[in-house]
Amino acid sequence: MTFREWTGPLTADLVREPAKFGLGQVPSRLMPDATAKAICGFCSTGCGLTLHLKDGEAINLTPDPDYPVNLGTACPKGWEALSVLDAPDRARMPLLHGKEVDWDTALKYFCDNMRRILATHGPEAAAFISTGQIMFEEMAFLGALAKFGMGMRHGDGNTRQCMATAVTAYKESFGFDAPPFTYADFEESDVLVFIGANPCIAHPIMWQRVLRNKRNPEIIVVDPRKTETAMAATQHYAIKPKSDLTLLYGLAHLIIREGGLDPAFIREHTNGFDAFSDFVSAFTPDRVATETGLSTEHLALFAKTIITGTPRVSFWWTMGVNQGHEATRTAQAIINLALMTGNIGKPGTGANSITGQCNAMGSRLFSNTTNLLGGHDFRNPLHREKIAAATGIPVERIPDQPSLAYDQIIDAADAGTVKALWFIATNPSHSWIDQGRLNRILDKLDFLVVQDMYCTTETAKRAHLVFPAAGWGEKEGCFINSERRIGHSPKARRAPGQALADFHIFRLIAHYWGCEDVFRGWSSPEAVFRVLQRCSENQPCDITGINGYEMIRKSGGVQWPLKRSAQCSVLSAERRLFEDGKFYTSDQRAKFVFDEPQPIPEQRSDEFPLILLTGRGTSAQWHTETRTAKSAVLAKMIPVELMLDLNPTDAETLGLRDGAMVRVISKRAELVTKVRITTCVSPGEVFLPMHDNRVNQLTHASFDPHSRQPSYKHSAVRVAAK
Repeated sequence: MTFREWTGPLTADLVREPAKFGLGQVPSRLMPDATAKAICGFCSTGCGLTLHLKDGEAINLTPDPDYPVNLGTACPKGWEALSVLDAPDRARMPLLHGKEVDWDTALKYFCDNMRRILATHGPEAAAFISTGQIMFEEMAFLGALAKFGMGMRHGDGNTRQCMATAVTAYKESFGFDAPPFTYADFEESDVLVFIGANPCIAHPIMWQRVLRNKRNPEIIVVDPRKTETAMAATQHYAIKPKSDLTLLYGLAHLIIREGGLDPAFIREHTNGFDAFSDFVSAFTPDRVATETGLSTEHLALFAKTIITGTPRVSFWWTMGVNQGHEATRTAQAIINLALMTGNIGKPGTGANSITGQCNAMGSRLFSNTTNLLGGHDFRNPLHREKIAAATGIPVERIPDQPSLAYDQIIDAADAGTVKALWFIATNPSHSWIDQGRLNRILDKLDFLVVQDMYCTTETAKRAHLVFPAAGWGEKEGCFINSERRIGHSPKARRAPGQALADFHIFRLIAHYWGCEDVFRGWSSPEAVFRVLQRCSENQPCDITGINGYEMIRKSGGVQWPLKRSAQCSVLSAERRLFEDGKFYTSDQRAKFVFDEPQPIPEQRSDEFPLILLTGRGTSAQWHTETRTAKSAVLAKMIPVELMLDLNPTDAETLGLRDGAMVRVISKRAELVTKVRITTCVSPGEVFLPMHDNRVNQLTHASFDPHSRQPSYKHSAVRVAAK
């Protein structure tokens, strides 16, 4: 076999000893002459990669064995991170109504139309939707340009779809959006509780860290489906969909009853426990068993495992919690369990939200959307003065109100208030809930702009104007991963055609808009990093102690906070929050927050008797597959066609055999797919992976009232033979 025929990853071992793999000598074009360190641009794990360079261009990569996150491992997406940059459908030139134009024409058209709409209809008439996929220096530039430069009022990010719940929960409970953990906690827990999380598939390198745990831990999974992680667990609780809040209150009831509290921690470091204790007294085992579908014996075992596992119990959650109609209170119920048992601020503990995208954490701090830069409040005049001084931007340019949330921006577009939308590195025509409604709204906008690596996304095809953007590996900047680790990624490839880094697109827009003087100091990603350091000063996320990109590279990334005053000759690779029991509230105490569970917005009925669950399909797939679908290697690791998971009991009732073609029908749409009969879903429930562009035609649009995050995990459907 020749190297041209080889379809596997180009590993260092393969390059050194090709004969072992049945290959001839490595062609000189594949022999690297240098290396560079980078951070993977897919999920929030933030793995370190070694880029193999030839004449300054990345030709291959391997996992970085020295990076403290992944310790020399990578998932399939990470191995293929470079290959997806070579796709033939990369956006190479600006497109105006589907036809290539030069940058001068595109930028003038953009500015003329945005200026006209804002001048005619006011600052709420145009909005932007950002992403967790670009560097946080770019996010900050976008948010500052749109609001402080162009005068827009509203902007949000696709992180609203994945992490808004965790943000809202942490802010109210801890006083700031502060995930407390470090990845070492995976290895140091005696009990790991995963709620609505499937790290085997969604975060496989985090799961590798779990497998390194030498303490013989109990692994508990709470999930309606028997996921890959549930199969590996010591205890799996297949609750009724969206009954998790009741379950968590029931566990609190049992822990209190059985004396599993940490009274000293509760007394010295929290507020509101007595009211919480009174509240959960109503969540008796019999009530909880009825509402969740679990037995009282299983509830008792679950609570006992937490009690006996203390003081090394860690609680982990992701989209199964965050994407719900009462998601914020569910996340806070997890936090409450950690607080009441004292499982926080110590090795192997924590109420730990696992983030989704590579830079969702960066978006949460620096996107300048619903929060002012650095986790500040637009409504606070002292915060506005501080950010004005830190950025050099006149304070009168800084709005005194936060943005609408994503769903509210879409509703405003439907009402005709928002007339122009600018999407950056996101594909809502595929990913947004109740997709059909969204696309009808996009089609009636006066002006739709998409800025993306590819011109073939479902959203780009609808756009009046497409800006061609460079991707990961083709630009420089920093990501923040789930454990608050800031990592640097370099430019190691030229973008195709005239595609530009998002950072440089924003600089050009500032010039054409006539506000470049406002951003005179925002000359490079590292210059913006220094601006953001000043914005973060004296915040919980203070990063003023980082000495530029070079320190980040040499340190294996740096977790926030790191204040300028921090005196440490050797920076610890693993740092967790709240080790001193002090939180970010005004009295430095964490809060117990709780509410009565609310009815599920869309219930099953005689017409739609099944509940549709959605989620990740395989470890080789990412979101709308804008990138991962370009890889021939990843294509071999995923199903050839969409498949619906259906329980054998329901299959028998419907007269269906494995592999049959079926119609899946909701109140909003229907699709045709192949059925896979499996006990991984319970009777009355079905599952579809989110990656197929038809799935979100079915989903019911409901939103958590506190975080405004959409609930993708509970829609009523029926299944019929085709």
